[in-house]
Amino acid sequence: MFASLKWRIAAAYALLLALAIAAAGVVIVLRFEAILYANAQTRVDQTMREIARAALPPTNPLLQAGDRGYDTVVNSQNIARWESPTTFVQIDAGDGALLNRSSNFGGERFPRNPQLSAAHPGPLYRTVRLARGDYLVEDRYLPLAPVPVVAHVGEPLDALQRTFAETRSAIVLIVLGAIVALVLLSILLAAQITEPINQLATAMRRTGTDFARRPGRRSSRRDEIGQLSASFDDLLDRLGEAFARERQFISDASHELKTPLTSIDANAQMLLRWGDRDEAIRTESLETIVRESGSLAGMVDGMLTLAKADRGDALPKERIALAGIAEEAVRSAMRRAKEKGLALRFEREDDGFVDGEPHLLRQLAGNLIDNAVKFTDAGEVVATVARDGSDVVLRVRDTGPGVPEGERAQIFERFYRADPARSRVVPGTGLGLAIVRSIARVHGAAVTFEEAPGGGSLFVARFPAAPLTESQ
Repeated sequence: MFASLKWRIAAAYALLLALAIAAAGVVIVLRFEAILYANAQTRVDQTMREIARAALPPTNPLLQAGDRGYDTVVNSQNIARWESPTTFVQIDAGDGALLNRSSNFGGERFPRNPQLSAAHPGPLYRTVRLARGDYLVEDRYLPLAPVPVVAHVGEPLDALQRTFAETRSAIVLIVLGAIVALVLLSILLAAQITEPINQLATAMRRTGTDFARRPGRRSSRRDEIGQLSASFDDLLDRLGEAFARERQFISDASHELKTPLTSIDANAQMLLRWGDRDEAIRTESLETIVRESGSLAGMVDGMLTLAKADRGDALPKERIALAGIAEEAVRSAMRRAKEKGLALRFEREDDGFVDGEPHLLRQLAGNLIDNAVKFTDAGEVVATVARDGSDVVLRVRDTGPGVPEGERAQIFERFYRADPARSRVVPGTGLGLAIVRSIARVHGAAVTFEEAPGGGSLFVARFPAAPLTESQ
């Protein structure tokens, strides 16, 4: 049972407060008893002071023959004045012999205090147990003439002890009641804390793979539980988007792979049936198989590049000049541009140092330039690397037909081809710009499309510049 968070919270909270209440009860009892005991001491001390003032008035010389202090102390009328229903007075000689005592004391007698003497006149306090019970007694040595006397003033402790016992009982009952109430309150409080969590856990279990359900959508809480519910909703939103992209990716990949695989299978069957009898069929089938196999290889390579880009947090990065990467990509695409009669050039405005993975950056620059060459029939393609504030910007501009405004939001999606009719003529897998976007994302960059001045397309990849080194 105590494995439950609810019961652990309730037990810990109740135990902590119960200990605090119990400690407070003990302190209250001890303090109350100390106050009552101090009041009893004050009462007996007040009576002892009256006896001392009567026996030793300041104007009377001490220890002289005829001193009236002795007579005053042992006088029965004075003793009767000092006594009360709860105050008992006893006067002894210095050697311990009884000289007089209050009439309400009956046959009881306070024993001699051996610690009291002329050298240690007191007053001293002690607890004495007699037949009637316990007494709080104050003893004082009075140097009177003709003989010194010892005054004892006592007060019974039975009423005080009854008060102590009643107080302890009352405090114990109060503490026990408070602890019981505290335990119930702790359980209630723990339930209020854990119940929303249990409801959230139940809702999450019911959600399963139905990411349209939101366990925290109806929550109106603004505390930590509400924040947790909102966090789960955000998590489900991201998971739903990820699963949707995954399903779309699988659907698109299946569709894209189906065509070349079907073509390869059909041409392979033609080779089996007529390859030995018809040279033209054999040649055409082998060329088709090679072409479609290359398309498949390019598509698989693109998928692997996307997967590598998606794990960008584990990529080893180094400080590299983006201008060098772009210039290398331009040189690689120069032959294809010449075959189409296009002017392809690179303009360096800044070296553009960035922190990145060289292979992926080459892939990004190469895909942008290949895409521009692929969809441009006449004119030129220009790649530029420049510094813009704290960013390094790679721009690839062409004089092609551009992208219709209604399709610009989809051009970075996987397997998306802007012009289906043209896609049959222009080779490609539909992964190039998706790869560009993924590579840019893992480098903390952003890639956007703009309409080039005068027509055509302008792709802009904006990277954060690498920090300057000491040599710079």
